[in-house]
Parts: sequence; C-alpha cells; structure tokens
Amino acid sequence: MVFGQNMLQQLRIQNYVLIDDLEMNVSKGLTIITGETGAGKTILLGALSLILGQRADTSVLRDKSKKCIIEGFFDISNYRLQDFFKNYELDPEPITTLRREISAEGKSRAFINDTPVNLNQLKELGSQLVDIHSQHETLTIQQSAFQLNVVDAFCTHQELLNNYRNEFVSFRTARKRLDELIESEARSKADQDYFQFQFNELEQAAIVAGEQDNLQMELETLTHSEDIKARLVSARNLLQDEEGSIVSRLEEVNASLRMVAPFNAKIGLQAERIKSCLIELKDITGELESLDDEIQYDAARIGFVNERLDMIYSLQQKHRVNSMDGLLEIRERLSADLLRISSLDDEINKMKAAVEKMLEALTLMASRISDNRKNASGKIEKEIRLMLAEVGMPHAQIKIEQQPAGQLNESGADRIRFLFSANKGTALQELSKVASGGEMSRLMLCIKALMAKLVTLPTIVFDEIDSGISGEIAFKVGSIIEKISARHQVMVITHLPQMASRGDAHLQVFKKITGKVTLTGIRSLARHERINEIAKMLSGEELSDAALENAKELLAR
Repeated sequence: MVFGQNMLQQLRIQNYVLIDDLEMNVSKGLTIITGETGAGKTILLGALSLILGQRADTSVLRDKSKKCIIEGFFDISNYRLQDFFKNYELDPEPITTLRREISAEGKSRAFINDTPVNLNQLKELGSQLVDIHSQHETLTIQQSAFQLNVVDAFCTHQELLNNYRNEFVSFRTARKRLDELIESEARSKADQDYFQFQFNELEQAAIVAGEQDNLQMELETLTHSEDIKARLVSARNLLQDEEGSIVSRLEEVNASLRMVAPFNAKIGLQAERIKSCLIELKDITGELESLDDEIQYDAARIGFVNERLDMIYSLQQKHRVNSMDGLLEIRERLSADLLRISSLDDEINKMKAAVEKMLEALTLMASRISDNRKNASGKIEKEIRLMLAEVGMPHAQIKIEQQPAGQLNESGADRIRFLFSANKGTALQELSKVASGGEMSRLMLCIKALMAKLVTLPTIVFDEIDSGISGEIAFKVGSIIEKISARHQVMVITHLPQMASRGDAHLQVFKKITGKVTLTGIRSLARHERINEIAKMLSGEELSDAALENAKELLAR
C-alpha cells in the first residue's frame, strides 16, 4: 500500500487528566488505538482537541500545582498553508508545532512554532490539520452548510466559488454603502430646508472678516464726534494757528540758532533737528485739520452701524459663537453641507448602477455554480449508494435536493438538503427524521471517504465510528477506512476487533498504578501483541485458542 502524507508525527502530553508525561508517535496510513473502557482513549482525543483550539479549564490538570502542556508536531511541507502564516505574520516551519499551556491558575496560552497566538488563530490552523470524526461530529451531517460543502467538493469548482465569494463580499459592502447613502439622503432632505435658511441668512448678511471690530470703532468715533472735533481744534491752535503757538515759537528758536550757526558746527546740527521737528509738527497739524473735516456727527450713520452690530450680535448668539470668524466658519460648513446634499442624488445613482452591475455578474456566477451542483448531485448519490451497500445498507437511498435559496448568499443561490432512506420501501426524508445513530455514522463515513478522494483532507481521527455496528459490517467499515488511509493519515479509536485488525500500526492505551496514583500510558504493539489484543477484544481477558486463531485470521484478511 502507498501511504499518503504523515501529517501528525507526534503528540506530547504532560499533566493532563490521568496522563503524567506521555509521547505518542503516529505512523503513516491507518493507526488503530484500542484499550479497555476507561483506560484513557477519550483522554487522548481531548488532549488533541486542546491544541486544535478547544477551550479548557483547570479541571484537566492532573497535578493542580503544575501546568498542563500539550504539543503536536505536524509535517505541513506538502500542504498549502502559506496564506495562513502570511496573514498572521507567523514563521512557517516544515515541521510545525502547535502547543497549548494551561496554568494552575486557569490561564491558557497557545503557540504556533513558539510564537504566542490567540485561540481563534490556533483553531483556524488546527481545522486545516486534523479532522476529528466523533459521534457528536456526526450530527454536522444534518447541517445544510455541511451538505452544501460536500456537493461543492465533488464539483471541484473551488476557484469559481472563491471568486464568487470575493465578489459577494464586495457586493455586500457596496449594497451597505448604498443603503447608508439612501438613509443619509433621507435625513439630509429633512434638514436641507433648515440648512438653506441658515445659509441664506448668513449669505444675505454679507458679513466679512474684521467687520465687527471696524464697526465698533466707527460707532465710538461717531458718538463722540463733537468732543473729538473740539479737541482737534484745540490741538491745532496750540500747534500753529494762534499767537504764541508751538510752531511759531520753534520758528523763533530756529531763526535765533541759525544766526550763530556759522560760528559753531554743532549749533548748526541742532538747528537742523529743530527744522525737522517743525516739518513734522506742520504735517501733524495738516492731518488734524483733515480729521476735523472728516469727522461729522451723522445720526443716520449711527443708526445704521448700531443696526449692523445688533444683527451681528444676534447671529453670534443664534449660532453660539463669539467672533466673526466663527460665523464665517458656520457659513462655509453650511455651504459644504448643501453641496453634499445636492450631490447625494448623483452619488446614489452611481452606486445603484455599480450594485446592479455587480449583482448581474454575481447572478451569472451563481447560475454556473448551481449548474455544477446539479450535474454533480446524481454522481454523488450514486457513489454514496454504492458505499452504503458495502457497509451493509444495500437498500439505502440518498437524494440531494437542490432548491433556490430565494436570494443570493455567500454560497450562491441554492439551498441543498440531503434526503435519506435506510430501508427498502421507506420514503426519503430529512436525515434527522429517519437515520439511526449507526446508520448516520456509516453514512458520514461514506461521505468522508468520498471527500477524501476529492480534497486534501488533513489527518483524520475516527472516534466511535463503530457505534451501532458489529460482525461483517464492522469489517466492511474497516475496509473503507483502510482505503481512506491510502491517501491520508487516519487514526481510529475502536472497540471492535474487525476494525482493529485493519491497522498498519496499533497503539494500546492502558492504565497503570504507580503508588497511589492511576496513570494512563500508551505503547505500540508488535504483531504478536496485536494478536493478543485482538483476541482479548473477541473473547475477554482469558485468551482461548479459538480467539487467538480468529485474531490471526482477522489480521491476515
């Protein structure tokens, strides 16, 4: 037999329930795990589940003073897991280690190749490494999503399905954006009139930067114009207009100095400085005269300025600002809001067109996916019926019902439902209504065997696959599992000798008492030990010659 990839190479368990320190090496092909009831086979499965992301608490600690450590070593060199490691910025290793630690305080830590990760990341990778098929997991066959995945696996249109799902995510995002725009437009339309009124009020006010300060200064001048003019006249007279003014006296000083300036150069310099002062004072006098002419008491202008300032104060109070800049900012914001509202119609129309185009493309892709599923359904039904006959259900029938989902979803436009009948003459019904535990287990096995031919399944663990079967049927179930192990690494926890005889490797789980402590151990069985183990499964602890011969025959088949 040519075995597939040896995915799980070793499982190490420390301080977990009845396990003190255990190493379990796993071979290629089919590994059988047996042991007495209560020996710890389920404990092994529980430990494996922890490094696959299952939650745990301190109840799993054998010694409450120490931490529990579980490690799994996986050869991932032949599996396409690069995207996972890239997405989470983890370093991939050909032999990748998954580790889980549970402290005595109940804190849990997870690692991938010694890098800390969260539980969801561990679970995501674990789901691509190990597929545990237990009695509880068999219930997933009743779920529509699982049934749909089975059909899609047989269709081998994963690239088309991935493209569809990516487009559907984009479509859903665009549709959400369209809904937000429509909602925003509805709200904005209700506010548009109010925004427009506020903007018009500010626009008509024709306010400009600095206007308030200028108006306040002008009002001060106008209201004190008489006093200002009187002071200007007095100042002008003192400077130049009346007898003995400052200018006339300085002219006398200047004339006197110039008479003696030829006799002393420094006196000439002082005379020049006084001349400069005269020029400046005469200029000031002219400016004061101009100001006197400009300033006039104007009652109408005072009324206008007061009205203008009152309007500005009122606008500031209304909009809860205390400056002209605040009003100008509000006017600009209102203008932008009105522009945005007016452009919403165009944006909505563009988004509607884009959504319709995306929907059209999605519908076409969904139609192709539906056709593939329809074409594949009959072939799936035929193959599963043939395998069901192999496991002792020759009259079992399965029908894949494909109906429109009503609207597009992330999986396409179909609703898939498996209908089943285990016995001749029994009407096809939903799995939950007609299949017993043993029938469901065998059906799930047939589906897993079918999928194993089509996709790169991880390491597969079958727990209690022998539920509800015995005798020749168990041997046939073992035969199917053996075929799966030709392509995949398979581990089977079983109580049936017919199943145990099919393994390429055989591990025995056992209890041992050390002092006052009961511990679980595991060991690999040689051929002669396998004969004894299978004989015990046939006849009990006392090995009869008949049981030993029967065990040899089972191993030889």
